[in-house]
Amino acid sequence: MTRSGQPSNRPNSLRRQQLPSNIVAKEFGEVNVSNTGEELHVVFTILMEPQGQEAEGWKTGVALDASASMKSPYGRKLEGKVPPDVMADYEKKQWVESRIEDGNRVKSFKKEAYQDAIQKGYFKTTPNTVQPLAQQFTAYLAGNLDVDGGTSVIYWACGNGAEIEILGDCTESECSTLNVNGPTKVTFGETTILTPAFKHFVERFVDAKRGMYIFITDGRIDDLEEVKQYTTQLAQKIAAGKQNYVKAVLIGVGYGVDVRQLEELDDLDTGTDVDIWDYKIATEMQALLQIFAEVVDENQIVASTGIIYDDTGKIVKKYTDGLPAKVSISMPANSQWFELEVYGQRIRQTVISSS
Repeated sequence: MTRSGQPSNRPNSLRRQQLPSNIVAKEFGEVNVSNTGEELHVVFTILMEPQGQEAEGWKTGVALDASASMKSPYGRKLEGKVPPDVMADYEKKQWVESRIEDGNRVKSFKKEAYQDAIQKGYFKTTPNTVQPLAQQFTAYLAGNLDVDGGTSVIYWACGNGAEIEILGDCTESECSTLNVNGPTKVTFGETTILTPAFKHFVERFVDAKRGMYIFITDGRIDDLEEVKQYTTQLAQKIAAGKQNYVKAVLIGVGYGVDVRQLEELDDLDTGTDVDIWDYKIATEMQALLQIFAEVVDENQIVASTGIIYDDTGKIVKKYTDGLPAKVSISMPANSQWFELEVYGQRIRQTVISSS
């Protein structure tokens, strides 16, 4: 099973589960577990910002999903319920119309119905949960990573679903006043098309040594196959030295995040060793630093020594010549946790997820 609870098409020996961020030890970036039935294979990274040369030359961007299904997280939707007799009165007055939204036919109130329902207390606006996230991610990237100190912010999935609206480049100090309520020049999107937004960043910053791009979304992607194809082509160019490194992270927001599609991109096999997509769920993130969970140099040494124990106290692996930033271990299939001993401390990490 994957994190979404859906069966995996992979053979048992290759099934992988990324543990939710909220049960990952704060010292680790990402923990992936696969169980063959005989052994439990674990791959984890040490959480840190890019170091040395790996920290140089980054350009950054934050893209905000502006499809119609995102109206609620932007605080642009009313929640509540109108009594049946009042609804019947609205329809009689022709204050209700039918339209297509995100591919589904829905009933929509006209202005008169909204005003009446709000005045009578049937409706209230949803909270804007996107704005604080956008401000935090943009400020962090602009202040800690971007080579020019300014992160590009756009809305994507606008209008017909493939349009974007550019908010501009924001410095760390400007982010606290960044107003994020949804697009103003175009409408919320009819569908959710990711490829144009991804291409926008890649092509705009084609000369940058490295690119880190955050995509905040509820997880519904209507052009998933096109995104996979473009990503595969991009990964092959990077592997061939024809394109600079790109890392893209999907941040799932809202109550009904479609984790399956996020997983599909995270697990995409491009036929190369280049891993472009990662994903996180906003409510599970313990720190913004977790966007770097997969941005690690496998050859980087993070400590002079390190010892890993299984839940019986047996030594699984011992590093005497340096602990790398990415670690791979194997333990008995019924293992519950492991511990990393480093710098005189033990860090315990569960390998069991309730999801």
